[in-house]
Amino acid sequence: MTRILVAGETLIDFIPEGRGPLREIETFHRRAGGAPANVAVGLARLDEQPLFWTRVGDDPFGDHLVTTLAEAGVDDEFVERDPDADTTLAFVSLDPDADRSFSFHRDGTADTRMEPGRISAETLAAVEWVHAGGVTLADEPSRTATFDLMRRASETPETVVSFDPNARPELFEDVAFDAVCRRALALADVVKATAEDLIAAGLVDEDATDDDAAELARRVCAEGPHTGLITRGADGALVRAEPDAPWSTEETVVVDHGGYAVGPVDTTGAGDAFTAGAVAALADGSSLDDALAFANAVAALSTTEKGAMAALPSRSAVESFRD
Repeated sequence: MTRILVAGETLIDFIPEGRGPLREIETFHRRAGGAPANVAVGLARLDEQPLFWTRVGDDPFGDHLVTTLAEAGVDDEFVERDPDADTTLAFVSLDPDADRSFSFHRDGTADTRMEPGRISAETLAAVEWVHAGGVTLADEPSRTATFDLMRRASETPETVVSFDPNARPELFEDVAFDAVCRRALALADVVKATAEDLIAAGLVDEDATDDDAAELARRVCAEGPHTGLITRGADGALVRAEPDAPWSTEETVVVDHGGYAVGPVDTTGAGDAFTAGAVAALADGSSLDDALAFANAVAALSTTEKGAMAALPSRSAVESFRD
């Protein structure tokens, strides 16, 4: 049964052969990516059957992405092809700790051209969860399309709306990232974020760090969401749920999980893996404690191979890892 709809960009990540600054890398490996695409595939690997609304170019890179999504078990009903725009490319560089930075080639590409109204009221009524990312908020018409979907989903009874800011301020040329991010937070029930996301959104001071996770989660919930998930890389994650959260009680609940120790090879997409794990667990009715531990396990396993999407683990692999 399809319970979850994910919306946002799909792109090609070029992963470097080794670590170091982009100017020194000579060899890259093509991998399918894009935060919402990673979440959709992550959910499919965890035995969910998500719908995924995205838009890619009618070009060889788009062909590769469509094939990859289909092979991963993602429903293709809302995977659109754009005959007049290219597929987005992102070149990744890794520092000595496998943390990544990106160089985007995304001027007028297909994922910037998503249009409002492509998801029907009937489809929204049939799903229990809608997840969106922040990158499509950088350009029109995808910004309007993303807000329209989130607004309509938020008005649908019993539907949970989640959002990942995935801050890339360098992509926001025509509008301020902090303004659109706060607008998205106000439409969301659940937000997964990092300290960097919230600094870019202007919600916390520039000296905020992962050590401030409890305060970061409080600031997220102050913007409207009933649940704030703060990821801290190798140090795990923290979640805050307000009394009106469906998995909370009559009091605010804060849960902290220190994560799992692994030897990271590539951290690209680890946050998306965490999001997929958290959404899958919470949609299944897991407690906050179990959902946070499960999501951290998914994220940890995702760093043990190269490529955001290729490294996403199966449910059985996650369960074996936690045993």
